[in-house]
Amino acid sequence: MTDDIRTFAENLNAWGKSKTPFVFLVDYQAQKPKAWKLADVDPTEILFDFNGFSNQLSPEKVELPADLYFHKFPIPFTHYQARFDHVVHNLKAGNSFLVNLSVPTRIETNLSLFEIFRNSEAPYRFWYKNEFVCFSPEIFVRINGNRISSFPMKGTIDASIPDAENVILADHKEAAEHATIVDLIRNDLSMVAKKVWVERYRYIDRLQTNDKTLLQVSSEIAGLLPDDFDGRYGDILLKLLPAGSITGAPKPSTLQIIKDAEGYDRGYYTGVMGYFDGQNFESAVMIRFIENQNGYYIFKSGGGITALSNAQNEYQELIDKVYLPFSHVPHIMF
Repeated sequence: MTDDIRTFAENLNAWGKSKTPFVFLVDYQAQKPKAWKLADVDPTEILFDFNGFSNQLSPEKVELPADLYFHKFPIPFTHYQARFDHVVHNLKAGNSFLVNLSVPTRIETNLSLFEIFRNSEAPYRFWYKNEFVCFSPEIFVRINGNRISSFPMKGTIDASIPDAENVILADHKEAAEHATIVDLIRNDLSMVAKKVWVERYRYIDRLQTNDKTLLQVSSEIAGLLPDDFDGRYGDILLKLLPAGSITGAPKPSTLQIIKDAEGYDRGYYTGVMGYFDGQNFESAVMIRFIENQNGYYIFKSGGGITALSNAQNEYQELIDKVYLPFSHVPHIMF
């Protein structure tokens, strides 16, 4: 554990105990955590909207260019296949049951990260110093009083496919993947909660993108924190990170497989962002993520791989996840 992450956890524990509102970010490897008291957040450098909890002075959408364009340049399928094959080899060797494999995709658009943030319709959004923007649909953990809950998303399908909802719910591979992640999250919550249960299993979330509607399968797992919890949000995050839905199971061996297969730095992508308003704590997994790398935009996306996965289908899924979270934008050029 680094000094940075230890100080981060201590700050969150202290602020939670004193009921001091705060906002935070933790990167995938927990090497560069950041936390601010709400009163200290500078809106010229940081903007957020977490399910309505926001520091936006003007939440209205900004005007978009009439000739808006959004082009994506995914890595060649052969390059993805090599990463995929490495993962499947480890799955068949018994080193993991589920691996979340991600790749970076270069995009071109005439929108700034700020404009994307202001016009996105995702429930969890963060803009940071024009370095990245995140518009996530996935809750990590929510804590109200002593109740903790997590909402992993696993399973994506294009809503335009005939009978899409029943197709994905009946898919054996998707069902196995989802069951694995729910079991992992149950085990994770058991490290911090004294009682854990599955509140809802495999329900459908509908996500609107700039060019299609996606259906995603989610579950809700809940638990009760100990009576002496006392706002120690930092300790809870340290025990639960990284998020199970973007790593896999079991975590230790899966993390090594991800490192060997991906060959790039996720950074804040698949980390966790969130807030505490003085009473309620809510956080989100940092998926749907665009990063500014020396003037070039990189969209990071991925999906869960099991031994039953098909490489072409998984490749298409990660491309489908490269989108703008706008529902009413005419004349986008692709």
